[in-house]
Amino acid sequence: MKRFLTALCAAMMLTVSAGALEVSAPSAVLMEKETGTVLYEKDAHAKLEPASVTKVMTLLLTMEAIDAGQLSYDTVITASAHACSMGGSQIWLEENEQMTVNDMLKAVCVVSANDCAVALAEAVAGSEEAFVEKMNQRAAELGMNDTTFKNATGLPAEGHVTSAWDIALMSRELILNHPDIRNYTTIWMDSLRDGKSELVNTNKLIRFYEGATGLKTGSTDSALYCLSGTAERDGMELISVIMKAPTSAQRFDDAKTLLSYGFSTYALETIVPQEALPPIPVELGTQATVQPVLGEGTALLLEKAKAGQLSQSVELAESAAAPVARGDTLGTLTVTAGEETVAQIPIVAGEDVARVTFSQMFTRLLRLAFLGG
Repeated sequence: MKRFLTALCAAMMLTVSAGALEVSAPSAVLMEKETGTVLYEKDAHAKLEPASVTKVMTLLLTMEAIDAGQLSYDTVITASAHACSMGGSQIWLEENEQMTVNDMLKAVCVVSANDCAVALAEAVAGSEEAFVEKMNQRAAELGMNDTTFKNATGLPAEGHVTSAWDIALMSRELILNHPDIRNYTTIWMDSLRDGKSELVNTNKLIRFYEGATGLKTGSTDSALYCLSGTAERDGMELISVIMKAPTSAQRFDDAKTLLSYGFSTYALETIVPQEALPPIPVELGTQATVQPVLGEGTALLLEKAKAGQLSQSVELAESAAAPVARGDTLGTLTVTAGEETVAQIPIVAGEDVARVTFSQMFTRLLRLAFLGG
């Protein structure tokens, strides 16, 4: 709980520092991927229509199905009548047309193909209705409390809403744990069906913003223009979410404003000990020492001015009593910037060390007595 509160306070401080930043869209969020820190928010929990940004969840569940072995990129999907009946953006699948998961992912990521999104949903869950249940279940698991999904595409449906905050959460889950999605979201131009179907990415950031990595656009008459735009520079990836922008150009301008603010102001530092951590003696252990390692929280999001003046201090226990479990706290590495403490990272046991049994202890004593004689 203490670590959570510390992280929460840090996130709040970083958010407040962006108070002077202005975007024209009524709802927006800027989040850093690795730590999940929100750097900027504007009416972030407003429940709004996401249009095709919905497909971030469709992509997430598809990638999770691939990881689970339920699908592969080479799996061939046969398009159903229902999938082919979708309106809006599509590649005009014909009923019973066959296409690989790889090509359907490309169509969803590049041109926001509704027909392919539904075909993938049916391949994952058997029907779009069953897939939507999975979407809402996954949203709940991710803490997306502003979200109710009604379909896999984002086509207008009463009650189909989410928020900029929730879009950032699911976007982070996708790019953090499924980096292969970049193979599709970074495509600017490509084709399907042996070159017969040309694809041009709806996300103009891919062509016109340095470091752009994705992610998904969306627009309808009622949702207006939405975007989850991601970019990476110097090892830090940011997620900019724009909701209900008045024009397509404005959503990209707002996203660029947020991303450029983040890259110009913050740096992501991975903390490693300046000196090797020495083994710690273990009392009554099956081995004499245990090796300490850094625990969680080694990625620090810092203002660039602070990132250049970091120093470390280490406190370690003099010894540990067996049994020692991997992950047991053995000390703390404190990171400071000038006089300010910016992080306290736990130092933990990197291995298990069991306690010696009576027979093992007796054998040791005999050995000592024998050697001593």
